[in-house]
Amino acid sequence: MPMPPEAGRVLLVGAGPGAVDLMTVRAMRAVQGAQALLYDALVPDEILALAPATCLRIQTGKRAGKASMKQETINRLMLRLARRGLEVVRLKGGDPSVFGRSGEERAFLEAHGIAVEVVPGVTAASAAAAQFGFPLTHRGEARRVAFATARVQDGSIVEEGWTALADAETTVALYMARDAAAAVAERLIGEGRSPATPAVAVENAGRADARLVQSTLAALPQALAAHAFSGPVVLVIGEAVAQARALATEAAERRRFTA
Repeated sequence: MPMPPEAGRVLLVGAGPGAVDLMTVRAMRAVQGAQALLYDALVPDEILALAPATCLRIQTGKRAGKASMKQETINRLMLRLARRGLEVVRLKGGDPSVFGRSGEERAFLEAHGIAVEVVPGVTAASAAAAQFGFPLTHRGEARRVAFATARVQDGSIVEEGWTALADAETTVALYMARDAAAAVAERLIGEGRSPATPAVAVENAGRADARLVQSTLAALPQALAAHAFSGPVVLVIGEAVAQARALATEAAERRRFTA
């Protein structure tokens, strides 16, 4: 009777914001060595192309506001593939530990005896800050940075935590908040944050087609409404983002990130 295959392992890998050259070397090597690749909808084709031709590729969706594979299904699929002895890469945009459910997935897999490794990636707020020339912390202005989401699992606005985000010396990076800008501004101003606080919205942070909208906290909803953003957007609010500067030309930015 043949012996069952030795269990494989699962790597929870951060693909970064989308540009191949913003991936870590470890993340790139993980994708290049994958036997099964479960990837989110926002991972671009040029990163998926790093996987071997024989690699099993499965898109799991996981794009805000869009239908996607249920988390329970993803968990079971990773488990089944790892039990077949495969090197499984769960590829996520940004960093898997920043709203990437890495904690849930790791706990599930380890509870079933599967080895798990987390490979970090550049998160959208860091990519936006680097690309558009503003810091997330700045001496005398921003002593802290808070990564937060404006929505909970069922899509409703987060009810708690706004008081801490209203601190004038905190830079707030809000994920999955593109369609909640009005509610975000109302909550933060209601908690005492100045309506004149500098704010930016960055679409496709880190990519050649990234776009920046500069505004104030109070005017941010109107500024966003004036732009037809369809890609992932991170909102960054705080005094430090006043230093943000628009890119000179899209061509110049393309050379910068793809050279």
